[in-house]
Amino acid sequence: MASIKAKKDLEAQQQHHQKHKEELPSEAFNETDMLLQWNKFAQKMTDSGKRLLATYMQMNDPTLNGTTITLELPNQSTKEEFTTGYHELLGYLRGKLHNHDITIEVVVNETVENKYAFTPQEKFERLQQINPTLDVLRKTFDLDV
Repeated sequence: MASIKAKKDLEAQQQHHQKHKEELPSEAFNETDMLLQWNKFAQKMTDSGKRLLATYMQMNDPTLNGTTITLELPNQSTKEEFTTGYHELLGYLRGKLHNHDITIEVVVNETVENKYAFTPQEKFERLQQINPTLDVLRKTFDLDV
C-alpha cells in the first residue's frame, strides 16, 4: 500500500511541476535569430568535443518556415545520426528563442552528397563540372590528375 501511495504522490508532484502547453512561451522570431542561435550551438558542440553533430549542423544552412526548421542532409545515415543527438539542440533553440513550438525537420537530398570530393580524381571531376575547359588545359600541358 505504501508503494502505491508513494507512486500517486510522485505523479501528483510531477503534474504540479510540469507547465501546461498554453503556459510555454511562443515568441515570434525570424530566420536570422534562428541562424545566430544555430551557429552558437554548433560552436558550443565543437568546443565540447561533439564535432560530429556540429559538422552535420553546418553542412547546409537550415531554413525556417513558421516554427519548423528544415535541415537538408546528404543521406539517410547522416539523418539518423543527426536525429539521435538533436534533442539537446531543440531544447537550446526553444529556450534561446523563447518559443516551444519549434520543431526540426530533416530532409535527405542525395544530390547534396555530390558537393563533397575527397580524392584528387573526384576533385578534378568536380572542378571540371564547374569549368569544362579545364580538361583542355590538362590535355594541352599533359598533366596528371
